[in-house]
This record gives sequence, structure tokens and C-alpha cells, in this order.
Amino acid sequence: MARAWNPEFQHDDRERWICIYPVYINSKRSAADGRKIPKDKAVDNPTYQEIRDICAAAGLAVGVENKVHPKEPDPKDLRFRGRIRVHLRKEDGSPVLEQFPTRKSVYLHLGEMIPKLKARAQSQGSSQQSSGQQPGAAGGQKKKGKKGKR
Repeated sequence: MARAWNPEFQHDDRERWICIYPVYINSKRSAADGRKIPKDKAVDNPTYQEIRDICAAAGLAVGVENKVHPKEPDPKDLRFRGRIRVHLRKEDGSPVLEQFPTRKSVYLHLGEMIPKLKARAQSQGSSQQSSGQQPGAAGGQKKKGKKGKR
């Protein structure tokens, strides 16, 4: 359970860890909707599990919270749920890992690594194969006219 904000919190306290919502690195969202990195470096619909896995693999301490970004159009949609807390700074204010001096460096790392995830590569490969197998399936045109029998 998160504690109420206190200005005496140190960088090691969980309340001072940075927050990452999936919308921050989502290429399908605009900057006005919350995206924080350039569109060409962002990812299509990232999930909090992917963000958590990449941050943990990089050696960052992470925590997951059941929260939704305020600009999400449907807060009940489970696909966009999840806020990741990441421990970025030591108690003295220096970075925990030198490769991540700022929160933006973490966002860019996520944008680079999420497409390389095994689960993401498999899902993209299967969708490309299924679309390639049925080129004429959608070729039939819809009949115009009366709806149903009279």
C-alpha cells in the first residue's frame, strides 16, 4: 500500500520511484494522449507485463500497481491497465544503473527491446502467416439491397 506523499521521502522509497504507464511508449497514441517518446521509437500497444519483464531483465527493481493512466478512454479495459514503478535513483540521487541516467532513457530502452521479445515476435509471425494464407477470403463483395427475406 502506498503511503501519502511526504517531502522527506528518499530516492530509495518506493513512492519516489518513477512511474511508467504503457501509454508512454505506445505508438498508436499521440503525444497529447500521453506518449513520451518519438513515434518511430515507440511500440504498438505495449502491456505492463512486457514493460515489467524488460525492466527486470535490465536489472532495475520494479513494482506493478493496478492503476490506469488518466487519459485512457476506457479505464475498465484490462489491456491498458497497469502502472510500473521503477527504482531509478540511489539514496544520494545518482542513477542505480549508469545506462539509465534519466526516465527517458528507460522509455527508449523499452521501445527498443519490447519488439525483440519472444512472445511478440511469435504473435507478429503468426499474424503475417495467417494473412498471407487467405488472400481471396475477403474478396467476395457484400450484396446490396434488401435485408433479409420479406
